[in-house]
Amino acid sequence: MLRRVLLPATVLWIAVVGTGFLIVDVIGLDERAVSEAFVDMRTSTLDSVTAVVSEMGNTQVLIATCVLIVAFIWWQSRQWWFAMVPALALGVEALVFLTSSLVVGRSRPDVDQLDDAPPTSSFPSGHTGASTAVYLAFALCATRIKNTGLRVTVQVICIIVPLGVGVSRVYRGMHHPTDVIAGFAVGATCALIAWNWLPARDAAEGVIAATAHDDSAGASAGPGAASRTR
Repeated sequence: MLRRVLLPATVLWIAVVGTGFLIVDVIGLDERAVSEAFVDMRTSTLDSVTAVVSEMGNTQVLIATCVLIVAFIWWQSRQWWFAMVPALALGVEALVFLTSSLVVGRSRPDVDQLDDAPPTSSFPSGHTGASTAVYLAFALCATRIKNTGLRVTVQVICIIVPLGVGVSRVYRGMHHPTDVIAGFAVGATCALIAWNWLPARDAAEGVIAATAHDDSAGASAGPGAASRTR
């Protein structure tokens, strides 16, 4: 856990905070034109659609989605360490996002915002990062689906959802474009960190299973071996 999860998460946090300071304090990147261009695109239909899509990256919605995904994978695989990959990805993302956004402290775009702004700062996008972490982790887990059509369908959906969330957050005036790009990077990295944890769990469970098998084999062979020795 320390080597495969906490250490890379720490490196990710340093990279996010460094990038945030570079964008906000050093370069002073002005993305107002892009934000205003999205405002000019607004229609009542797009407002309704982006409200639904953006809500898919909401904390409560994502936690519920993650619980359902974990339960489903556990039910199908009977391997808790495999099923926990999306949950681990979301947990790491939340830790990196909450602490890095507090340190960077970027203000939100100066445009009309269609949602209530959460207390966290704008960089990186938490909605985008969390949805990317959960759905990309699910897409990685879906590589074990044997049916090609079903596997591809699930993975495509898992890519489209966070993309939609990211675009919706910019459209609704809640984030600068670079906030969303950083959110994608954070979420994708957290999904890969969680996925990288899996081989260690597989190896550990394999050792446990092999040890238990050897012990049971030795116990069953014991009396016979003893009688042959006598």
